[in-house]
Order: sequence, then structure tokens, then C-alpha cells
Amino acid sequence: MNRTDVTELIVTTRIQKRMSWASVATAVGQSKEWTTAACLGQMAMSAEQAATVVGLFDLPDEALLILQAVPYKGSLPTAVPTDPLIYRFYELVAVYGTTFKELIHEEFGDGIMSAIDFRMNLTRESDPAGDRVNIELSGKYLPYRQY
Repeated sequence: MNRTDVTELIVTTRIQKRMSWASVATAVGQSKEWTTAACLGQMAMSAEQAATVVGLFDLPDEALLILQAVPYKGSLPTAVPTDPLIYRFYELVAVYGTTFKELIHEEFGDGIMSAIDFRMNLTRESDPAGDRVNIELSGKYLPYRQY
């Protein structure tokens, strides 16, 4: 059993049990965004979090250590995503990446926004013209050092 096997079991079982990611997050004790990423194999869980997930999804005992292992992050099956929703984020960075870079450098200086010291909040925004997806990304600014 590997991380991909565990992720597939979690996804399948969540659908079968009709569980929301928000309910899983409540049980794990983290945000729905972090918990979903962890269950999809992008974050390492604590022993307690892993035990909760193993119990929720009736996973085999060997999944306990796999959920705690540091994953290979950012692993998509192709260089350019083919899933339409994920591709739109790729497109967003392709179109607005240079804008993000320019505005962050203008506001903060030469550095980056951390994806390690990071928060995300995804909410539904009601709109008469059609509901909107509101995603707030908050990463710590890390300046480049001179040495």
C-alpha cells in the first residue's frame, strides 16, 4: 500500500459514506482546506490526525504511517493539468502570474509568498448573476537575503 492507494480509499469511502470534507475536518480538528489537502496526499498528518482518518474511512492499519509520512507535494499526473477546474488555476497563474509577481515585489520587495506558512479559505459567495467561488490565499512574505 502506498499514498496513492490510501488517497483512493479515502476518496471512494467519503463518497460511499456521503461525508463532506467539512465534517472530516471537524473530526480531524483542522480547516476543511488543510484537511482535504492532507486526505488527498499533500500534507503529513500527526499520529492523532492519522488515527482519526483511519477510523473515519475504515482504512487498513498500514495507512496510519503512510498518512504521517512527508508526501511528495505538488504531484499532478501531467505537467499541464487536464482536469478543467485545475486547468483554470494553471491558466490563472499563466495569465496573472507576472501581475502577482510585480505587485508583490512593488508592495513588499524582492521575495516570495510562502506556501509553507500559508492559509487558505474557500467560500461560496452569493451573487444574483450566479454564485461565485471566493478563495482567499494568505502566505507569509519571505524576502530574499543578501549573503
